[in-house]
Amino acid sequence: MSEPRDTGSAPSPFGSASRERFVLSRRYAAGTDGIRGLLITVLGDYVRPARQPAPTSAFIDVLGRLGVAEAASRQALVRAAADGWLISSRDGRYTWWRLSPAFEQFLDLGAARILGFTATQPDWDRRWLLVLARLPDSNRAGRHLLQTRMGWSGFGRPAPGVWISTHTGRVKEAEFILKEAGAYEHAQIFLSEYLGGADVQALVRQAWDLDGIEQAYEEFITEFTRQPSSDPLVRFTRLVHAWRRLPLFDPALPRELLPEQWSGARAARLFHRQHAKWEPDALREWGRISRQTP
Repeated sequence: MSEPRDTGSAPSPFGSASRERFVLSRRYAAGTDGIRGLLITVLGDYVRPARQPAPTSAFIDVLGRLGVAEAASRQALVRAAADGWLISSRDGRYTWWRLSPAFEQFLDLGAARILGFTATQPDWDRRWLLVLARLPDSNRAGRHLLQTRMGWSGFGRPAPGVWISTHTGRVKEAEFILKEAGAYEHAQIFLSEYLGGADVQALVRQAWDLDGIEQAYEEFITEFTRQPSSDPLVRFTRLVHAWRRLPLFDPALPRELLPEQWSGARAARLFHRQHAKWEPDALREWGRISRQTP
């Protein structure tokens, strides 16, 4: 999987890992739950746009407002540094944290996906990306990797060994996942069109749990139609943290394949409205606590 070394080129911000491995790795793409997930949201919401180091005290403050104990916050920072997310520096007795170049790019990609996500696919040429791939039952790790990462990439599975997506530009992504899972040599990838037969809506329902996805959107709407907290950091962090989970589950299908009253569209409008409304106060508060003497 490694590329030949070119000593005349600039070093990759992803170190020895490829961009795809860094972005698609379960180690980085997962973690929306728990303290680790909250830290990713905080780093993306505040440290990434600020483009400057923040003291330990700022992380303890904001995570504390979200119910995380100080010891757990410190441990999360240490683990993030060990994983290459953060780079620490000392100033006397105090520690400051900045994003590694690789993780900063990862967060930039994540921000673009989160802020650009509308719960529907705006343009569709009516073609499907079709992947046929199966692994033996004995390869449990490969089967789990294939199922998890194909799902993250928006592929649905209408039948065992069959994966479909309306996003035909994700061929390279599918190839990478198949290689990681050890299934590429025995898989086939096609671009196809639906010509007739059974209702295509039935295929969509078999491939994706639209009811479960819609329930998640309804819960988001219920939680964030009203202000969930008077604390600017808490309400904004909770908003983005809840929203960034949804692209992992929603394949963003074309409007014509979705139910008539698709709540994802309403949730997307609500997110962007509240994001624009709550972000300025949150950034000001982060600026205040991150500039203070630790």
